[in-house]
Amino acid sequence: MEANRYVDVAGGRKDMHRTDMNALAVIMRHTAAGSVVTPGVLRKELNLSSPATTALIDRLDKSGHIVRERNSADRRQVQLKMTPKAFQEGGAVFAPLAQHMGIAMAAFSEAELETVTRFMTAMVEATVAARGESE
Repeated sequence: MEANRYVDVAGGRKDMHRTDMNALAVIMRHTAAGSVVTPGVLRKELNLSSPATTALIDRLDKSGHIVRERNSADRRQVQLKMTPKAFQEGGAVFAPLAQHMGIAMAAFSEAELETVTRFMTAMVEATVAARGESE
């Protein structure tokens, strides 16, 4: 809940909704993994309807955070890419959080962090499994 509150407050200072921030996180993660990000990928990851996805993309495009480009292999396919503005503003939004989290993490040993990492991974996997059963 606190992470959501942070994103709401920090994103609000840039006139961005949590969904906008989540969309940029999805685009960044897929881009870092070398994957092409399409509107369909965004729709699926954020669990949005097609009209809501289009409105989201239009909003991020208008604000200068993403650009739409045609895929060179399939000109019908549109891919989404973050702009330098998005990276710059994202860094500014999340730098204070990263600083505070870094300070908090420094108080834990490597072994403790490994245990917490295993625990959090297991909890995420359990949540994903439960969600899959609910769908």
